[in-house]
Amino acid sequence: MKEKDKRYRIKDYLYIAMMILPLLVGIVIQILTKPASEGLSISGARIFFTIPMPLMDLPITESQINTWLVMITLLGLCLFLTNGISEDRRNFRQMAAEWLVEQMDKLVGSNMEPIFAGYAPFIGAVMALSVFSSLQSLLGLYPPTSDLNVVAGWAILVFALITKNKLKAGAWGYAKGFAEPIPVMLPMNIISEVATPVSMAFRHFGNVLSGSVIAALVAWALQGASAALFGWLPGILGEIPFLQVGLPAILSAYFDVFSGCIQAFIFAMLTMLYVSGGYPGDDVVEALALKRRQRRERKAA
Repeated sequence: MKEKDKRYRIKDYLYIAMMILPLLVGIVIQILTKPASEGLSISGARIFFTIPMPLMDLPITESQINTWLVMITLLGLCLFLTNGISEDRRNFRQMAAEWLVEQMDKLVGSNMEPIFAGYAPFIGAVMALSVFSSLQSLLGLYPPTSDLNVVAGWAILVFALITKNKLKAGAWGYAKGFAEPIPVMLPMNIISEVATPVSMAFRHFGNVLSGSVIAALVAWALQGASAALFGWLPGILGEIPFLQVGLPAILSAYFDVFSGCIQAFIFAMLTMLYVSGGYPGDDVVEALALKRRQRRERKAA
């Protein structure tokens, strides 16, 4: 085997390990740290430990750990897809990577102006992080998208991007927009501005969490119904939850896979619409740039 091919194989193995090992670590942590419970148990993210900080302590939660595990997995996937990429030799892996990039460029191009073409990697990262976070529940891990703190952090980041684009009209133009179309609308416009990240966070968090709760309630109810109907069977047969076979898996496929992917897509669509909608327009930006250039020229003179 050539030295180049050998390095290529070694990198492949390392990247595959980066994809698999974080998930295995998460499963091991779940097994070792989650206390045994009887019956129905619905709770939020567990706090593993707390780091003392000057203003307030920083809790390290299950959501934070699982988010980092997802990010490492995604990094390994990206490195695996782009390993050995070449214009001369295109394999299935490279074609898959190119297809993903093309689809993300098309999605951003069809929902945002050409000036926002550079947002495609960001939108793709948000969608991938959201989808993979929701899919962690299939492995028995706590999905970070079921934690409002995680999704609220994403919404605040999007809100910062929206505000950044709105400020391209100038600080005065941004502030004046709160009093439009009439000054009496000032309180309503302020509430509307703050409601943007709040609605994005609660929409994503609420849909993912409600799916997990419904699936857990149905599984618990089927377990009780199975014990009531088939508990009279002799021996170990009476302990088998027959009614739990099939339906919980179908619900999990819907709530964890389909609904998780849909919520990621909706969050990405709202991000694109809000960010592009906050841009004041090329004419306003050009006029402000001309004024700044004229001020600099006057100062220089």
